[in-house]
Amino acid sequence: MRGITLTAAAAILTSLTAPALAADKGEVELAYVEWATEVASTNVVKVVLEDLGYEVDITPVSAAAMWEAVATGDVDGIISAWLPVTQHHYQEKAGDDVIDLGPNIEGARIGLVVPSYVEIDSIAELNSIAERLDNEIIGIDPGAGVMSKTEQALEAYGLDDIDLIEGSDPIMTAVLGDAVEDGDWIAVTGWTPHWMFARYDLKFLEDPQGVYGGAEEIRTVVRKDLEADMPEVYAVLDNFYWTPEQMAELMAWNQEKRADPYKNARRWVEAHPEVVEAWLP
Repeated sequence: MRGITLTAAAAILTSLTAPALAADKGEVELAYVEWATEVASTNVVKVVLEDLGYEVDITPVSAAAMWEAVATGDVDGIISAWLPVTQHHYQEKAGDDVIDLGPNIEGARIGLVVPSYVEIDSIAELNSIAERLDNEIIGIDPGAGVMSKTEQALEAYGLDDIDLIEGSDPIMTAVLGDAVEDGDWIAVTGWTPHWMFARYDLKFLEDPQGVYGGAEEIRTVVRKDLEADMPEVYAVLDNFYWTPEQMAELMAWNQEKRADPYKNARRWVEAHPEVVEAWLP
């Protein structure tokens, strides 16, 4: 190494051995649904695990496929489990093949959402304004828990003149944004935390029959052998917890023009070292 300083030599050695060290730690597979909340949280966990030396792959899938993948062991975990109501049927089906590590965020909620200028306050009143809604409720991806609950709500409240329109989170929020800009009446499947509540003046419709349940949690669920196979990864997933306000900060960044959720997640992790420290083993 004639002509190379000790510092430069050390840097070269580090660059040569770093990939091997990361490979030694192994690969982590996480699945998630492409909702604003889950895009934010899954990318944050990806960054944290990568910084510990793991190769992390994250795969967007439907809610049903997400639960099936963790139950069969095809992925190591999910941090997108809306419980105890929204995804309860998926949890029941998975049974003892998964481990529920508890909430990673609390105070979540699902239901039907309208702009505050819409002149009703209850789901029971929707039939009276069906024509002003074009006889539609704008939904998200089929198989999502809020969609199955909305199908139940249509039946429970006798909303025979209203159809639930399938789509996705981005499509729903785009249609909502256009409606608000034009002052049109619209009803959508909604949930909190979500950036749309910060951007628009919205309200949940009251649910006197309790179809949508009460407060929800977003929980972390892992495959049953993860603790034995990858104890450090298990510990991080078990410790992962943040507040709706912390999540909202990242979701707001992700709505900026040409936003990159992964880069924003790294930016968030670097800006909150004291929060991340509490997640580490």
